Amino acid sequence: MPDKKTIDRARRDKQEGKSASTQAGEFVRAEIDKVRKGEHGVRNAKQAIAIGLSEARRAGVDLKPPRKGTVPEKTRENAKRESRKGRKHEPISGERSEAAKKAARMRAHH
Repeated sequence: MPDKKTIDRARRDKQEGKSASTQAGEFVRAEIDKVRKGEHGVRNAKQAIAIGLSEARRAGVDLKPPRKGTVPEKTRENAKRESRKGRKHEPISGERSEAAKKAARMRAHH
């Protein structure tokens, strides 16, 4: 979940008329900062970027899904779903967030 400062920065970017990718950059930057502080267990920078973009979509940034052929189809579908949820300000499904919590618990025990 992005912190309030990140969402505020992205909102300010939007009010200033900056592009969606600039707004999303705030989320990506926050994610990379988390990695540097050791709060995140991503394996590489691309993962951190993907997580940041995903959070941006869920927060309502008007980002298009990745182009066809650049990523697996499932990733594009997830991006579309996150964009729809972000536009409606809907939370992520309980099933999905529960799976994330379970995965975090599994990592903590190993």
